[in-house]
Amino acid sequence: MDVLRLTLRQLQIFVAVAHTGSTTAASEAIALSQSATSSAVNELERMLSLRLFDRSGKRLLLNDNGRALLPRALAMLDAAAGIEQMAQAAGDQLQSLRIGASTTLGNYVLPGLLARFLRPQPPRSASAWRSRVVIGNTAAICDAVAAFDLDVGLIEGPSHQSSLAVTPWLKDELVVVAAADSPLARRSAAGEKIALRELREEVWLLREPGSGTRESTDQALLPHLNAYRRCIELGSSEAIKHAAAEGLGVSCLSAWAVQEALDAGRLCRLQTTLPRLLRQCHLVVHRDKQPTAALQAFVGLLLSQDGTGREAERA
Repeated sequence: MDVLRLTLRQLQIFVAVAHTGSTTAASEAIALSQSATSSAVNELERMLSLRLFDRSGKRLLLNDNGRALLPRALAMLDAAAGIEQMAQAAGDQLQSLRIGASTTLGNYVLPGLLARFLRPQPPRSASAWRSRVVIGNTAAICDAVAAFDLDVGLIEGPSHQSSLAVTPWLKDELVVVAAADSPLARRSAAGEKIALRELREEVWLLREPGSGTRESTDQALLPHLNAYRRCIELGSSEAIKHAAAEGLGVSCLSAWAVQEALDAGRLCRLQTTLPRLLRQCHLVVHRDKQPTAALQAFVGLLLSQDGTGREAERA
């Protein structure tokens, strides 16, 4: 068997420099001197007989070789962390999950799924249990899964990262809503459908670019509206719901997100001439991720039912 000369510490240093762009910043991140960090990078390049960075002053920028190495290095470091985790409990593996979810799924669907996952007996036959949930927009969640910072991501929009395995999951209905006491709502409640020409003149309350909701609503609405002539961008569906309830404009949001406000009579679902708007949600994992028993069990649950305990509508 060939003796391996490459070490995990070298890969850790390489990843730190790749993420920070300099040996000085990387040395602070990994508690190593700048000279030792620089020497480790040079030694790795010498060992591989490959230049991994382009030098631009004090900046180190990944070249094609470095970009090819980075996902492999991240996968190896993630696998090594899993081995260390196994050793934390003498006879029984410590179970943990790092879950990411885009905003709507994280706020309205994931809590019910976690409750079902941990039922009936947490911590699922492990001697210890630890989990972490990160909620952000679709782009941020995909970036974190691609960097092995998260084990699995639940996203509302499509993924554009080739390193991720993408599986169709739930389908979510998008609904157009307005304040319950607005003229549009009164007409809609009386059975009148709101025409496209009227919707084009409304102020649209939108999520920020990068949000799965924004990408989905753009794809659903813009072919019919052509453009948002007047709009306000807000950073969360909660903010949009409150703004819509105050009469600031109309919005197109997930049925999951607005159901409580509809039930409470603060918002009204508008009847329009738009076709029914559905978006496909997905779950993503890194293609090189080594699944743990906990991750396999959680993904199995995701693919079998939705956040309310009903069988999921699959694509």
